[in-house]
Amino acid sequence: MFQIRWIVTQQQDGMLVREFLKQQHISKTALTDIKFQGGRIEVNDVPVTVRYVLKAGDEVCVSFPPEQKGVHMVAQPIPLAVVYEDDYVIVINKPPHMSTIPSREHPHGTLANALLHHYEQQQLQTTVHVVTRLDRDTSGLVLVAKHRHVHHLLSEQQKQGRVKRRYEAVCHGYVTPLVGTIDAPIGRKGDSIIEREVRPDGQRAVTHYEVLQHKNEMTHVSIRLETGRTHQIRVHFSHIGHPLVGDDLYGGLREHIDRQALHSCELTFFHPFLEKTMTFHAPLPHDMARLL
Repeated sequence: MFQIRWIVTQQQDGMLVREFLKQQHISKTALTDIKFQGGRIEVNDVPVTVRYVLKAGDEVCVSFPPEQKGVHMVAQPIPLAVVYEDDYVIVINKPPHMSTIPSREHPHGTLANALLHHYEQQQLQTTVHVVTRLDRDTSGLVLVAKHRHVHHLLSEQQKQGRVKRRYEAVCHGYVTPLVGTIDAPIGRKGDSIIEREVRPDGQRAVTHYEVLQHKNEMTHVSIRLETGRTHQIRVHFSHIGHPLVGDDLYGGLREHIDRQALHSCELTFFHPFLEKTMTFHAPLPHDMARLL
């Protein structure tokens, strides 16, 4: 059972448990689950309600109920490239050709299936909470929360732009200028449920890039996103006439690589429990390095 403990400060003396937990970013949904799904709230190891009045020096402990995986989610013994792991989060270097979560087209063999098996090995009763999802053919770092409340805290960070990712891509042609910003709105293309395009009525989308090298009639670029639209990098570079190598959905050629040449190489976030900023890196995979 996932637990969090706090010591009540002098400034919090006289505060109701309800107010205290709101200050700790415990959502109303989480409180409802705690009340009705088998969790508990304790002060100095004694069960209390949210109306209990706290005193400075009290120890507050919240025990969250065990989480159940979805009925169609199956644990599979698939190897994971774990970059970092603690009681709250896990960072994975996802290979290309692996979906992040199951879909109708790819119900098995996903990162989520592998994580469920990993959790079972740890006897951890939880489900998969992906914070930074990647397309099936995009490789690189994925941040996953181990508990619903941790996911809630990291999702709030995402909304504030505090979860940062850097990508590397290989594009067709020689991209110029060497440093630039692509600011072009993105929306669905016609009746397609998959394809996106730059269109005036789309959502605002901003991509910042820096050219790392020109080689073999291709450009190796470093990319940071200001917004997070579906297929944003792929659509934006296709829009400026430099589709990603291997990205046949948006005009790239698959002569030398069998997927879009896109990799999530750097991930930064503020760890809400260790209370420090953490940054992780994943080197360029072999198929992309071979292009250069």
